[in-house]
Amino acid sequence: MATPVQWLAGARPRTLPAAVSPVLVGSGVAAALDGFRLGPALLALVVALALQVAVNYANDYSDGTRGTDTVRVGPMRLVGSGAATPRQVLLAAALSFAVAGVAGLALAALSSWWLVVVGAVCIVAAWTYTGGPIPYGYRALGEVFVFVFFGPVAVVGTTFAQTRSVEALAVAASVPVGLLIVALLVVNNLRDIEGDAAVGKRTLAVLMGERGTRIAFAALPAVAFAVVAAIGVVRPWALLGLLAVPLAVPPVRTVLSGGRGPALIGALGGTGRLTLVTGVLLGAGLALSG
Repeated sequence: MATPVQWLAGARPRTLPAAVSPVLVGSGVAAALDGFRLGPALLALVVALALQVAVNYANDYSDGTRGTDTVRVGPMRLVGSGAATPRQVLLAAALSFAVAGVAGLALAALSSWWLVVVGAVCIVAAWTYTGGPIPYGYRALGEVFVFVFFGPVAVVGTTFAQTRSVEALAVAASVPVGLLIVALLVVNNLRDIEGDAAVGKRTLAVLMGERGTRIAFAALPAVAFAVVAAIGVVRPWALLGLLAVPLAVPPVRTVLSGGRGPALIGALGGTGRLTLVTGVLLGAGLALSG
C-alpha cells in the first residue's frame, strides 16, 4: 500500500505550474479587459489543478500497465514501482477527473455551458495521452497536444469563463505559456529518451534524437519570451514577464551542457519554476495594462 508521501510524489507536484500558469495569464487578460471575476477564476484554477493531477495518475496507470515504467531515472511511479496497484492508481485518476468535472460544471453554470464541451474534450485528451488503444503520447504528438490544451485552450478558456468572449489578447498571451509548458514535457522526455526508445515509446525526443531535443528545449523559452516582448509593444506592462528570463538560464545551461539523469530532474524543476514565475509576472503585467 502506497504511503501518503508516495501518493504525493505520484501526483508529480513539479508539473503543477503547468496548471497554474495558464489560469493566471488568462485571468490577467480578463482583468486587462475589465472583465475579471474571482469566482470563475478560482473554479478554473481548481479544474486545471485537478486535471493535471488526474493526467499524472492516468499516465502512471497507463505506462505502468504497458510496462514502460519498469526502469526510470525520474520521480517514482506508483504502478511501475509496485507501490500501488493499477486499480488503486486508476481510482485516484478517476477521482481527480471527477473533481475537475464537478468544478467544471459549476464554472459552466456561472459562465457558459459551452465550457462543458471544452471540459469533456480536455478529459478525453488527458486520458488518451498515454491511455486507450492509440495513445498520442506514444506517437510523437505529445508536444502538439500539450501546446494546444495548456496554451490556447487553457488561457483563452480562462478568459472566456470571465468575459464570455474570445479575445485576441488571450490568444497571443497563450503562446508563451504553451511554449514553456511544452518545454516541461521536452526536458521530461529527454530524461527518459533511452528508456522510452528501448520499450518502443516513440516520443518526439526519441524521433529527434538527443542533440535535436536539447536544441529544441533551449529554443522554446527563447521564442516564448520573444512573444512576450511582442505583446509588450501593445501592452507595455506585459514586459514584466521578461523579468523571469534569468530563471531560464540554469535549466537551459544544464540541458545544453549535456546533463543527464538527476541533472535533468533539476532542470525539470527549474523549468517548472520558470513557467510559474512567468505566469505570475505576465498575468500581473496584463492586469496592470487595463
